[in-house]
Amino acid sequence: MDARDALRKHVILVTGASGFTGFHACKYFAAQGMGVAALVRDGSIMEPIEGVHYYPCDLLNKERLQELVREIAPDEVLHLGGKNSVPESWSNPLLYMETNIFPTLYLLNALRSFPSTKILVVGSLTAFELTPPFEAPHPYSLSKSLQKAAALSWEKLYGQHVMLAEPSNLIGPGPSTGFCSLLGRHIVATERNQQTNTFQISSRYTRRNFLDVRDAVRAYGMILTQGKSGEMYMVRSAVERTLGDVSELMIGLSKAKVPVTWEEVGETNLSSQRTIESPITIGELEKLGWQASISILSSLLDVLDYYRKEGDSV
Repeated sequence: MDARDALRKHVILVTGASGFTGFHACKYFAAQGMGVAALVRDGSIMEPIEGVHYYPCDLLNKERLQELVREIAPDEVLHLGGKNSVPESWSNPLLYMETNIFPTLYLLNALRSFPSTKILVVGSLTAFELTPPFEAPHPYSLSKSLQKAAALSWEKLYGQHVMLAEPSNLIGPGPSTGFCSLLGRHIVATERNQQTNTFQISSRYTRRNFLDVRDAVRAYGMILTQGKSGEMYMVRSAVERTLGDVSELMIGLSKAKVPVTWEEVGETNLSSQRTIESPITIGELEKLGWQASISILSSLLDVLDYYRKEGDSV
């Protein structure tokens, strides 16, 4: 029995399924009655989910990737695989170029044999327009910008049904390297008297757009079913919040006293930081009928509850 026979229904292929968003995506699409072919890192230990079939795959192994695409013959593809740590991208920029660009090209090329397959490549709000002057704020941004250019160009070059989503800062239950997850771990460790250090934040005035990962996954599903080929969709909430506001909200959900220090910045530096943040534009998604449904407080509480349930692993 090949991979497609095992799935037996409308099939979505999800790359990066062992990651934070990938796990929630697999749960969501399986609950929608779809067969989910989940590509995970070699050696990953995954939670069994009914309707989800896991396939170990190094996305840089183009022969293995092409073989799986041929066997699975997906109706839809959600490409989440890649790296997303800004600090790490500074120390290893070539790894980020390789990991975020080449697997995208390998995947798109493998899918040329399936012209009716709908493909959603998930980018980043840090990507910039590839028109002079080129001003990448960090190597991660550069890698995602080149990924965006490749995906949208591929749609024009080969006529494949390729769309792009650019999510904001995703939060919610599950392991993540994002700001809210790091603060959540710190708060829970403080509650358990396992943490006495001060939590350090770069600037309380830096503004970010936060969206629950489950709302984002629902948006991805809507884009795949209703989105237009060649379009780029911004996936974000309607509100930007400062890191100070978000940290105070989260700490307020705990009875523990959590010391926080801020690296205050001058208005000049603050203005410079803000210039790389995208404006809030969610009109294209709203036209499809999507809107965020999970409040910031619910998301933050779910983050805390996740780490509280982790027990000794925190």
